[in-house]
Amino acid sequence: MKKVLIVDDAAFMRLTIRSILEKNGFEIVGEAENGEKGVQKYKELKPDLVTMDITMPEMTGIEALKHIKEYDPNAKVVMFSAMGQELMVREAIINGAKSFIVKPFTEDHVMQVLNKILII
Repeated sequence: MKKVLIVDDAAFMRLTIRSILEKNGFEIVGEAENGEKGVQKYKELKPDLVTMDITMPEMTGIEALKHIKEYDPNAKVVMFSAMGQELMVREAIINGAKSFIVKPFTEDHVMQVLNKILII
C-alpha cells in the first residue's frame, strides 16, 4: 500500500484528497496545513508520495518542494494548484515536482496522475 502525505492549508481540500486516495487503496500517513510542517512530516514519515498545494501560509508549496528535494532528491511530489497559477506550476516542475493537478479536479484525473507517478 502506497503511503501519502497531504499538504494543503484548506482542511476541506485535505479531506477531499484523503477520501479519494483512501477509496483507491492508498494509506494517508500524515497531513500538514503549511509547507513548513509538510517538510517536517516528510522527514519524519518518509511517504512514497506527497500531494502539495502551491499557495500556503508560512512556507509556500514551491519552497517546501525545494526543501524536500534537497533532503531527498528521489521524493515524488505532485503539486495541486488553482486555475491561473501556470507560472508557479512551471517553477514547481523546474524544481523537481513530478506532475501537477489543477483544482477543481476529478477523482479519475487524480488517480491517473498519481498512478503514473508511482510507476516511474
